[in-house]
Amino acid sequence: MKITYGKRNPLGTGVKISLTGNEVALAIDSWLMANDVRIFGPRSILINGEIGPCGFVYVDPLGFVISHGEEFSGRGPEERVASKVDVYNKMQQLSEVKL
Repeated sequence: MKITYGKRNPLGTGVKISLTGNEVALAIDSWLMANDVRIFGPRSILINGEIGPCGFVYVDPLGFVISHGEEFSGRGPEERVASKVDVYNKMQQLSEVKL
């Protein structure tokens, strides 16, 4: 997995999370397990009808990513939070939001 900033646009850069084919398959498999779907034995996970060598997730400039305590703001690197403590506090605030 590789996390980088995207190309600049009027709202910011966005964040791009690039995944290998195995990482994409593992993510889908994990989601299925979290939703009480268990698969035993060999399986093929197809994306858009194909077994892909890689995939990526694009996070809009209005969003952000936290990886290993580091924040990647969708608006670009200049918008990053200063410390892991700030990231922790932001995560706490988000977890308290009632949907």
